[in-house]
Amino acid sequence: MRTPANKELFAARVAMGWFSQESAAQGVSDAGKLALRNTSYEVSVRTYRRWESAHPGWPRPDQATALRAAFGRGPEHLGFEVDEGAVVDIPVDGAGMIPSVKRRNALTAGAAVIGLPWLSPSSAGTDTSELRIGDRQIGELRATAADLDAIDQQFGGDRLWRSAKTQLNWVHHVIDRGTYSEAIGQELHSIAGQLTTSLGWFCYDADEQTEARVYFSEALNTAVVGGEHSLATRTLSNMARQSVDLDKPREAVRFIRTAEQYATKWEAPPRVSSLLAIRAAQGYARLGDEMNTSISIKRAWRTFDQGPTDRDPEWTTFLNEAELVCLEGMCRSDLGQHKRAVRLLDRSATLQDVEHSRNRGMCLARLAGAAAQDRDFDRTADAARESLRLIKGGQSSRRTRKQLVTVRERLGSHQDSPAVRDTIDLLTHHIA
Repeated sequence: MRTPANKELFAARVAMGWFSQESAAQGVSDAGKLALRNTSYEVSVRTYRRWESAHPGWPRPDQATALRAAFGRGPEHLGFEVDEGAVVDIPVDGAGMIPSVKRRNALTAGAAVIGLPWLSPSSAGTDTSELRIGDRQIGELRATAADLDAIDQQFGGDRLWRSAKTQLNWVHHVIDRGTYSEAIGQELHSIAGQLTTSLGWFCYDADEQTEARVYFSEALNTAVVGGEHSLATRTLSNMARQSVDLDKPREAVRFIRTAEQYATKWEAPPRVSSLLAIRAAQGYARLGDEMNTSISIKRAWRTFDQGPTDRDPEWTTFLNEAELVCLEGMCRSDLGQHKRAVRLLDRSATLQDVEHSRNRGMCLARLAGAAAQDRDFDRTADAARESLRLIKGGQSSRRTRKQLVTVRERLGSHQDSPAVRDTIDLLTHHIA
């Protein structure tokens, strides 16, 4: 069999186990249906055959999305030549797609926007031989991934996910083009997996739910193939949280049960068990299952009270006392126990520190909602104003904004109260 002219795309499909162009076209079509939420989406065999020819034209935006969903990388990594006027799926700001540029220029432009030292022009070269990766570069990449997670905790994901996507694209570029040892290669793949699940979380917080699902799926595949049980545990926990918000609580519980199986494989510490237990409680609460919700909450507190260990992964550090109280309050609210929810959420809001401002903003929005359900409209107004203050201070979580929209809707039937009308006007002015 003659090797197609586009060797990069050919190698990628063979690695996926698609040994014919027909099976590859079907695979990309299936990935596109999920990523684009279009059950009739299809990439024809003729189109795919053209992609593996010499000098394939740049794919349409929907095709670029389907390719990324199928192969875990964009067209710029799959042998497509970027012509002038084409668009690259590496948005670096809120304006959407950026004009066609060389790959190195696109990456360093993204670095200038988000201030990532690893992506500075002095760190990257046009010659593959310059991409020599060692312990120092690995340290910088890991520190950058940690910085992105810290920024999310304080400010939210809406202004972060595009920058994180650029960073992930760069890590894939390094994996594909860099020179490194086998041990460094394992580190790079581990970093890519952690960045991928973080990016899924940033997209979830930004209410880019389709994007989030694609990245979570990609991270889980990476974890399963690479035997990274910790990554699988983290990703399934993230997916469970998203499933609750998408009103798929049975799916959330199923994800957590699978996550617990992976947690056993690496003898996860108590703080991980606490996180999985409270995620299970959220699924049960949305189902209206009070008994299993309470059992899971008790298990979450029991393992949390065992304290931190030196084996706790970085992705569990957000789960402090304030956050666990908040998550319990959210469960009580979903069960319709609004007075109890108000007490818990009010306590959480007073405990949360500045490093976790996004979580405090979400907690305050949930408090406003629970107080509205409890007809405590003064507390609703106070919590809504404080949550809005955090948004004005730079918080960019769309989840928080959506929760405040829900609060406004709940207040709509109580406009006989002047305090309620004032709160509705405030939320309409700042959120709508």
